[in-house]
Amino acid sequence: MRSPSIGRRARAAYPVLLLLVPALVAGCGAPDAGSSATPVSSWEAPSSPVTAAQPAAPSTVAPTSATPSPSPSPRKLRHVFPVRASNVDYHPTHSAYPGTDIFADCGEPVVAVTDGKVLEVSRVDRFSKSGPLGPYNGGLSVSLLGDDGVRYYGSHLSAIAGGIDAGVRVRAGQQLGKVGHTGNANNVCHLHFGLSPKCTGHDDWWIRRGVIWPAPYLNSWRRDGNRGPAAEVTAWQKKHGCPKAPTVTSGAG
Repeated sequence: MRSPSIGRRARAAYPVLLLLVPALVAGCGAPDAGSSATPVSSWEAPSSPVTAAQPAAPSTVAPTSATPSPSPSPRKLRHVFPVRASNVDYHPTHSAYPGTDIFADCGEPVVAVTDGKVLEVSRVDRFSKSGPLGPYNGGLSVSLLGDDGVRYYGSHLSAIAGGIDAGVRVRAGQQLGKVGHTGNANNVCHLHFGLSPKCTGHDDWWIRRGVIWPAPYLNSWRRDGNRGPAAEVTAWQKKHGCPKAPTVTSGAG
């Protein structure tokens, strides 16, 4: 049999236990109101700090739909007057066939009209008044095939510059020789100048001496212009081809 005093002490303690239970339960499940620490479960390791996502690097691959850059334009050939002298003159026409005689003092520089390749060089004066007119009229001469497809011919030279040989590349303004009066020049210092297409496979002196009038182009180059004869020379060849030598020849060149 229990003692009455024990029963009274038990009944007195019961309300106190009921008041403590909620507080104990709350203390086990939440942090103190003043704590800033975040509770961590005993089975979970602390996570690593999360770094903010960085923007992706720009792509270095060009878009496939991009329009390709245009190709550079072909280089426009420079043209210069064929005689480098302060005292120079020329006829707008010529006897018997298209060409021009450019008058200057003997020894004045004769230069390449444009960039191109030397075709023919004559370093020996084979002209004879008793021989046939035509093939050797030019005396010392140089012909140049410009990069524009035009053949530029100069004759009656007194000298050919060193290193000027067939197949050599030259630039506009480069010296080819000197003004003279070799060949059928009537002892007058001048440069015979002719424009023509190149006809391959045979000597074509009758075409080389000139097929179109040079004066309009000389007028341009003398004023530092750049008018080119390629279109006119091409049109002439399209119409005439490479005609055979004339039966009767005359005139210098």
